[in-house]
Amino acid sequence: MPTLLTLDTARSSDGRLVLTATGEIDLSNVDSFDDALTAAVAETEAGGGMLTVDLSGVEYLDSAAVNAIFPHADHIRLIAHSFLLRVFDVSGLTELADVEDAPPRREN
Repeated sequence: MPTLLTLDTARSSDGRLVLTATGEIDLSNVDSFDDALTAAVAETEAGGGMLTVDLSGVEYLDSAAVNAIFPHADHIRLIAHSFLLRVFDVSGLTELADVEDAPPRREN
C-alpha cells in the first residue's frame, strides 16, 4: 500500500511555480513525485525560471526520493526542515541545488 503523499503545483504570489509535497516520499509513491517534479521542472524551464520544491510538509523521504531529485538539481530550489537537510547534505545534493531550511512548524 502506498504511503500517504499529497502533491500540489501552484503559482506563488510572485508568479513562480511551486511544487508542494506533504507526507512521506518513499519507494511506494516516488513515481508520482517524480512525475510531478519532472512536469513542473519542464514548465519552469520553458519560461526560463527556477522551480521551488517545498518539502516543508514532508516528514520522511528515502533514497528513492533523493534519487528522483538529483537529475533536476540545477533547476530547483528546495525548502525542507532541518531534519531532512542532513540527508541532502550527506547525499551531496546541497552542492548541486539551492537548499534552504523551512521556517519552524507552528504548533496547533
